[in-house]
Amino acid sequence: MINLSWVKDYIDIEDEDLKELAVKITEAGINVEKVITNNIDHLVVGEIVKCIPHPNSDHMHVCEVNVGSETTQIVCGAKNVREGLKVIVSLPGAKLPNGIEIKKSTLRGVESNGMICAAFEIGLESETEENYKKGIMELDSDAPVGMDAMKYLGLDDTLYELDIHKHRNNDCYYHIGFAYEIGTILNKKVHLPELTFKENKESIQDKISIKLDTEDCTYYTSRIATNITIKDSPDFIQKRLLSVGMRPINNVVDISNYVMLEFGQPLHFFDYQKLGNKIVVRNAKENELITTLDNVERTLSKEDIVITNGKEPVCIAGIMGGLNTDVDDNTKEILIESAIFNPIKTRLSANRHNLKSEASIRMGKGLSYEYTDMALDRACNLLEKYADATILKDSIKVGNIDKTPKKVTFNKEGVNKILGIELTNDNIKTELERLDFPYTENKDEFTVTIPSRRLDIDPYVNDIAEEIGRLYGYQNLSSTLPLEYHKSGEYQGNLKLVKYISKRLRALGLTETINYTLVSPNMAKLFDYEGKEKLVLPNPLSSDKSVIRTSLIPSLLNVYDYNKARKVKDIKIYEIAKTYDKNRNEETKIAMLLSGNYITNTWQGNKEIDFFLVKGIVENLLHSIGLQNRYSFVADKYDDLHPGISASIILDKEIVGLIGRVHPTIKKDDIYVVELSLDKLNKTIKPIKYKASSKYPSIEKDFAFIFKKGIVAKDILDTIKKKGGRLLDNTEVFDIYEGEKINNDEISIAFHLTFQEKERTLTDEEVMQVFNNIISSLEKEYNAILRDK
Repeated sequence: MINLSWVKDYIDIEDEDLKELAVKITEAGINVEKVITNNIDHLVVGEIVKCIPHPNSDHMHVCEVNVGSETTQIVCGAKNVREGLKVIVSLPGAKLPNGIEIKKSTLRGVESNGMICAAFEIGLESETEENYKKGIMELDSDAPVGMDAMKYLGLDDTLYELDIHKHRNNDCYYHIGFAYEIGTILNKKVHLPELTFKENKESIQDKISIKLDTEDCTYYTSRIATNITIKDSPDFIQKRLLSVGMRPINNVVDISNYVMLEFGQPLHFFDYQKLGNKIVVRNAKENELITTLDNVERTLSKEDIVITNGKEPVCIAGIMGGLNTDVDDNTKEILIESAIFNPIKTRLSANRHNLKSEASIRMGKGLSYEYTDMALDRACNLLEKYADATILKDSIKVGNIDKTPKKVTFNKEGVNKILGIELTNDNIKTELERLDFPYTENKDEFTVTIPSRRLDIDPYVNDIAEEIGRLYGYQNLSSTLPLEYHKSGEYQGNLKLVKYISKRLRALGLTETINYTLVSPNMAKLFDYEGKEKLVLPNPLSSDKSVIRTSLIPSLLNVYDYNKARKVKDIKIYEIAKTYDKNRNEETKIAMLLSGNYITNTWQGNKEIDFFLVKGIVENLLHSIGLQNRYSFVADKYDDLHPGISASIILDKEIVGLIGRVHPTIKKDDIYVVELSLDKLNKTIKPIKYKASSKYPSIEKDFAFIFKKGIVAKDILDTIKKKGGRLLDNTEVFDIYEGEKINNDEISIAFHLTFQEKERTLTDEEVMQVFNNIISSLEKEYNAILRDK
């Protein structure tokens, strides 16, 4: 809550329409939720001229009250009502802040023409049991009867109720900070209050020592005031505190609250005689006790920050003081604390102890060290004026707070790009001067120093642009389409390849499985073809999940067993997952397992899974990611694969995986497995190049050769490609025959050759020359016999 009459002490707004000003402030980004004018019609000062007991009640009284224009009868139930008292009277027609509308009524058979009011009933205090017990509000004996009550109280001010964004700093939680905001909007300068006072010859240095024994206090300043006179605060301090919802207590306590609401810096006053000559700021000990000013014993934790006298806590830092050093009517000497504590710790402590107060709210927002010093001097100035205080010479300042000025350098292009408008250098200078941000200009560059009062602004051009934009007026920004270029979202890196391969394998008829990373020790021994040392859990939940796998194939074998036990005959599954060795090196792998029929067709017959079908799936996958002509399958032996049906998969002369039938000693069924290192595939993938199909016709030739068994088809294909030269576009094996027409130790392999030239049409003569050369080479190198010559 901000009192505009109070703000007038620091900035000239005498001629401003305060409702229009509220609109301007809201448009600039500080939302004025409500404009409150403390004016209540039919609320006047009255005097009780007669007070007698109610005939039909044991606690009510019937009063004759002089309200200026007349003397009227009012029934009142307050304990402190009595004859001769000056009071606040709400007459019929009055509407009170709590929503009650006053009307003529009859209370237990006696007419009542209004209500004698308590402070909470007219909005000056909160409606609590404690305030209810205080009864009606008693006025000074010189209060003019019949005068407008709010005017008499000096509370006919205009107040702003603010809804401050959580990212906005402490600066709008106090009157000087809000004066700067108004000054920014109206382009007027702020004038700070008087901070001067006299010092006596005695120094605080001789009276107390202060030590910071925690990193949660970054700055601690103090002074000592002596010869204090405890009495009522001056009228203007009481009225201003009342207007913003704080009850006046005495001049010393009121000055502490007044300065907090003025500078935003919470202060704490200790009775010096009760405190002693030492202060140590530290974190509380676990379960340490303190009795706070509200007479409640509280148990502290090591997360709380406390002020101690070197032995025991005397204050929960930034939240509430202890009863053992409170200022009372006998206090003559006080130590004034103005400090900065860890805002996060302060907020958490306030919540933990359910002690959310005006001080803890501001402390939890973060404080400006400059205002910490100013608030200390302002408190001394007011204590000297209104508490007859003598201020000791010097102050004590300890801490390691960073006082480095926040500076940011930028140009108009940076601001314009962020805001999407075209400001000139003169426009920017105007806004910086309104903000009261010191700056220098060098050619087209501005270097701005951000005042310490604006803790919410960091030294980046974005924050400066936001300040300039809000002053320029968000409502003045024109709607434009964004100029940024956008691209569609997609997976990146390894994940993109994983998603593609998974989609490809599903398209090829395989089903994805997801298995535990942990396997049993026996399963971990299978397919240990890389010889990696395995990581064994020291305290596994069960023995069958105690080893981190280095291969995915054993997990797929478990899935195979599970499905076979449930009469599933045709199994085509895969998994893509990470594996880990003992040193926690991870590797992403792709594993496949196939068994049974690949295609089931009752009419034309089933297609049974064999080595070459699985090999074709791998080839399809490798082709699709751009690895054509870079990989090969080389016969190899692995302990857990059939010795005659297994191979290594080679990519650019590096082994990237294996393929083969599971060894009969492990599974008697025909089970084929593949495992590939996705990490090795990914690091060798290059952008796929596409070439247009030739517009010239091709020439196709077929032939079949009889070879001795044991020949490797790849070697034959390599020879054909080498002899075919650039005219040979493609070579495929389309038939393999073993039977009655050839010897038992022989095998017939048939090839399909495609010849094509990109730039012209081939002639039969040149194709036949190459074709015959291929035949001659096969006959010579492999003792092959051309069938059906």
